[in-house]
Amino acid sequence: MHEEDKAAANGCGRIRSGAQNEAALLALMEKTGYSMVQENGQRKFGGPPPGWEGPPPPRGCEVFVGKIPRDMYEDELVPVFERAGKIYEFRLMMEFSGENRGYAFVMYTTKEEAQLAIKILNNYEIRPGKLIGVCVSLDNCRLFIGAIPKEKKKEEILNEMKKVTEGVVDVIVYPNATDKTKNRGFAFVEYESHRAAAMARRRLIPGTFQLWGHTIQVDWADPEKEVDEETMQRVKVLYVRNLMISTTEDTIKAEFNKFKPGVVERVKKLRDYAFVHFFHREDAVAAMSVMNGKCIDGASIEVTLAKPVNKESTWKQHLNGQISPGSENLLGFPNKEDGHQKSLGKPASLQIRLNGQHSPGLPEVERCTYPFFPGIKLTPISIYSLKSSHFSSAAMHLDYFCNKYNWAPPEYYLYSTTSQDGKILLVYKVLIPSIADGSQSYFMPDKLCTTVEGAKELAAQFTLLHL
Repeated sequence: MHEEDKAAANGCGRIRSGAQNEAALLALMEKTGYSMVQENGQRKFGGPPPGWEGPPPPRGCEVFVGKIPRDMYEDELVPVFERAGKIYEFRLMMEFSGENRGYAFVMYTTKEEAQLAIKILNNYEIRPGKLIGVCVSLDNCRLFIGAIPKEKKKEEILNEMKKVTEGVVDVIVYPNATDKTKNRGFAFVEYESHRAAAMARRRLIPGTFQLWGHTIQVDWADPEKEVDEETMQRVKVLYVRNLMISTTEDTIKAEFNKFKPGVVERVKKLRDYAFVHFFHREDAVAAMSVMNGKCIDGASIEVTLAKPVNKESTWKQHLNGQISPGSENLLGFPNKEDGHQKSLGKPASLQIRLNGQHSPGLPEVERCTYPFFPGIKLTPISIYSLKSSHFSSAAMHLDYFCNKYNWAPPEYYLYSTTSQDGKILLVYKVLIPSIADGSQSYFMPDKLCTTVEGAKELAAQFTLLHL
C-alpha cells in the first residue's frame, strides 16, 4: 500500500503537500473571487465577500463548526457550507504546523441561512466515519459583574461602568428577591460589540479591580438561547419575573384571570418568578400586554413569552436557576435580560455535571489519571481556588457556590421512609442559612433515593436549580 493510502486509511497525516494545499486554495479564491488572509491563528476567507456593500450581517448569522478533520481546508469545506446559503466570512482556526485546529466559524448573510446550515449540516458525514458538529455561534456582548454592593441603583452602576470601560450600552440589574429596594449583588453590562466587551473583560478580570471599594467578579454572561420565530409563534406560556417571595400561585392565577376569566390553565411559581400556562395562545399574548408592569403584592412585575428549550439538551445547558421539572422545560428570558446567563448571583462559570440516573445523557467529566513521578513538586491548594469545571459532584458545586459568595455552607438534613417492598428510601433537605427567609427556608427534591450519596447529589442539584 502506498504511503498516501496508508495515511488515508489511518485517518492521520496530511496527504497533500504544502504546494498542493496552496494550489487548491488559490483555485478556490480564483473561482469565488473571495480574498483570504491569515492572522492571529486563524485564516479568514471573505469578510466581506466580493461586491458586498453596507454593514456586516447581524448577530445570529454565524455558526460554529466543530470536529473538522485536521487535514481538511477551505477548498473542501467552503463548497459544503455554501449549500446552506451565501457565505459572508469563513474563519478556520489554524495551528503553526499548518493543520487546522478542528473548528471554524461560518458567517452567512442571513439568519435563515445560518439556521439552515445547522439543520442540514449538523452531524454531517464530511468524510467516511467523520461527523462534524454545527451549532449557532453567538457574538457575546454581555458581561456578568458580581459582588456589587446591594444598595447601588442601576444609574449608579451604569455611570460607574461607563467611567472604567468603553462602549457600554446598558446595565441590567435585578431587584433582590426579598427586599426590592436592593439589587441582588450582580449586574449584566451590555456593550456595543463583542470586541468592546472583550476589552472591558480584559481590563476588569485580574481580580484586583475594585468598584466602590469592593473587588468585583467578572466573566462572560451566558449567551441567550436562540429560539426560531416559528416555535415562538406556538408558545402559550408567560414568564413572570420580579414577584414577591410571599406571592402565591393562587394570587398570580387570580390576577391573570382578571382581564378575562378562566383563561389560565395553571401557574408554577419558583421563588420570585413564575410560569403562567394559558389554554390558548391569543389569551397569553393579550395577558402579556395587559399585565406587564402591573403591581402584584406591591411588586412591579415583568411579563414576557417563555422560551421553549429542547428537552434533550436541557441537562446539557448551564443549569442557571431558571429550569424546573415543573416548568415544562421552558426558560423565561425576557428582553434578553435573563438569557442563559450567570443568573441569580451564580458564579459566572458554574456548570453542573452529574453522573447517574438524575442526569440522563450528560457527558462524562474527564477522569483521566496521570503518572506520579518521584520528585514532582506538590503545592497545597484550596478547592475554592479551582474552577467549577474541576467538579463532577453537585454537592461540591453547591459548596463552591456558597463559598464564592461568602454564604454559610449548606446544611443537609437526612430523612427516610419505607417503600411498599420494604426498602429504605432517603431524601435530604438542604438549608442555606444566608438566604433562608420565612417563605423559602429550605430546598427538598420531590424524589427519594436508595443511597445516601444519591440523595445528597439530588438535593444539591435541586438546590442549585432553584436558587
